[in-house]
Amino acid sequence: MGSLDSHYEEENSFSNTANLLNPKEFRRQGHMIIDFIADYYQNMEKYPVLSQVQPGYLAKLLPKSAPNIPEPIETILHDIQQYVIPGIAHRQSPNYFAYFPSSGSIPGFLEEVLNTGFNVVGFNWVSSPAMTELEFLTIDWLGQMLGLPQSFVFSGTGGGVIQGTTCEAILCTLVAARDQMLAKVGRGNIGKLVFYGSDQTHCALLKAAKFAGLECKNFRAIKTMRSIAFQLSAESLRTTIRLDVEAGLSQLFFVPPSGQHQRLPLIQYGH
Repeated sequence: MGSLDSHYEEENSFSNTANLLNPKEFRRQGHMIIDFIADYYQNMEKYPVLSQVQPGYLAKLLPKSAPNIPEPIETILHDIQQYVIPGIAHRQSPNYFAYFPSSGSIPGFLEEVLNTGFNVVGFNWVSSPAMTELEFLTIDWLGQMLGLPQSFVFSGTGGGVIQGTTCEAILCTLVAARDQMLAKVGRGNIGKLVFYGSDQTHCALLKAAKFAGLECKNFRAIKTMRSIAFQLSAESLRTTIRLDVEAGLSQLFFVPPSGQHQRLPLIQYGH
């Protein structure tokens, strides 16, 4: 990543390429990367959480085209330390308080290493029996932890999939709700589907709605107030839904707020 200079000898280039799948070389480079990440974790709090670089800084530091020959891992890690780390927001830092708490962990990092190393592709049971069955079991464990009824888990008549992000989960459930409702009211009535949340709901819901072909104007943002810790009022939700019913609209989807001190009635999607 550092330069295009052809100062490496041809034999070294061949050796680097030949060792791409060499277990001994993999072990050497793997240890270096683990040590690099460990050192980063150890010193993370010393970095400013918000990057201090200016737009376009990286283009001034790196070559205009890719290297002609492979560079050693030592050079790559040096470039990451010098050029990349100053340009990232350090979300693992103990000084980071925006958006979400730390979204990574040592077990998660090591799991990613294992997952990538095995290169498992879980198209179906035959393509990877262990992956498929492990996913079934862990989803059932989660369902049990949440106290879900048996009909929601694989060992009953339900099941599900593990999504990579909340945004993916919202999109999948929204599309499922859309198709379920359109099967009842007709696909030509997609413009009459309304969905609900609070005025504190994450913008991921509107993004998912665009992907699903829904009218963003049909999102009902129920007003909350600071005086009640931005809780969503069940009565305000009922009133909004009642007005939509009277207007001949179809109630599609409700995103409940989390961390509430009050209990809200369960509104299933597609009803």
